[in-house]
Amino acid sequence: MNHQTPPPSLAQTQDEQFWMHPWEYMSSAGTAQRTVISHAEGIYVYDESGARMIDGPAGMWCTQIGYGRQEMADAIAAQITRLTYINPFALSAGPPAALAARLAQMAPGDMHHVFLTTGGTTAVETALRFVHYYNNVLGRPEKKHIISRADAYHGSSYLTGMVAGKDRDKSFLDISMPQAHLLSSVNPRRRPEGMTVQAFCDARVAELEAKILEIGADRVGAFIAEPVQASGGVIVAPEGYFRRVWEVCRKHDVLFIADEVVTAFGRLGHWFASKEVFGVEPDLVTCAKGITSGYLPLGACLISDRVFDQVAGDKAKGGSFAHGYTNSGHPVCSAAALKNIEIIEREGLLEKVRALAPHFQQRLHALRDIPLVVDTRGIGLLGCVECTVRGIEHSGMTPQEHLAFDADLGARIDRHCQAMGLMLRPIVNQCVFSPPLVITREEIDQMFDIMREGIVRTMRDIERDLGYRLAPAQATG
Repeated sequence: MNHQTPPPSLAQTQDEQFWMHPWEYMSSAGTAQRTVISHAEGIYVYDESGARMIDGPAGMWCTQIGYGRQEMADAIAAQITRLTYINPFALSAGPPAALAARLAQMAPGDMHHVFLTTGGTTAVETALRFVHYYNNVLGRPEKKHIISRADAYHGSSYLTGMVAGKDRDKSFLDISMPQAHLLSSVNPRRRPEGMTVQAFCDARVAELEAKILEIGADRVGAFIAEPVQASGGVIVAPEGYFRRVWEVCRKHDVLFIADEVVTAFGRLGHWFASKEVFGVEPDLVTCAKGITSGYLPLGACLISDRVFDQVAGDKAKGGSFAHGYTNSGHPVCSAAALKNIEIIEREGLLEKVRALAPHFQQRLHALRDIPLVVDTRGIGLLGCVECTVRGIEHSGMTPQEHLAFDADLGARIDRHCQAMGLMLRPIVNQCVFSPPLVITREEIDQMFDIMREGIVRTMRDIERDLGYRLAPAQATG
């Protein structure tokens, strides 16, 4: 019996010929054969053939309330017919003003000043530019250095790219700024052999303080950190790390920027994770993604009274924060955010996440008995399964060959899972996932059952290719 690959659809043909995607691998441009999604409902997306898949990554960490909510469509449509746009530089409107007030109410600490943006990158760009503006007004033009971490992701503009810590993203782009500094990874799995997690945490905190002193506290403007390094592979730093580095920043008068583009709006069971989960009241917080559950693009940078009041009013020295976007405070996007927040609150999704998280994490870590799995990590409804063949790095492969091997492994897992009804997001050999917050316990079990089988099938593929069986081994934490 002949099994012929169906001809590409019009959408796939147009995609291959004309749409240059984010992070496009240029060597495969025009031949990537991406899955075309035709529609979605709840936690599920459907491809053109009608195959249904659990949306494991919730789009890109963002579809908190799920797809196809009629009341979201109604709120968006109503705002479009009432007021589509305003000039945010000179005018105001009800939805953005109400959203700013609501975010200020929900935010940790004294964050009563909200700059609305178009997404996560522009939110972080706003925070970084405000750090520069702040120190210029205070007469400290040298205090502009920004410290970040390896594995961090803070956006894809020129400025935000400078403080991103994923080296492969910079391979062919000119992203260089002497005022940007990257510290080593906070991934406990990468700690030196024999070092305890507590000692590793102590070393990472000491590393930040040493860097501040090396540069000079009078020259360091800010430290930026994600509560969980999502795009870096859902890296959860050792317990206490986030608060301790915040304390170091306070000690040396360095602004602390919490990048909550992924962790805000319920992903860890709270509106914001900084204070409720990690005990930190940042100077600036950035957020996006779950703010509208992906229904429309929107982001925000929240600024504390402690910082804002030092450069406002009679202390402003006549300065203007000359920064903004055509679509800052877009009334339709703001209306979507307000309705999204209303739904999350009304349906008790924050409480639901806190109740489901222990089971989610238990199912995640149970995958460690599969020989191909070398690490599992997560928190809340965030997870990552890291897979590789132990010892493959000593097989004589070049670093490029090893990277290609791991990338192929991640792609195989994704293909197997997708065929069984689960969409993942492979980052090389790391399968990251963050399902919509409306997922049920039963659907979590279904997701992990598929994931387990997908990894096992990939392991059998690898064993067949290599010609030997992979020995069981406990993953390390």
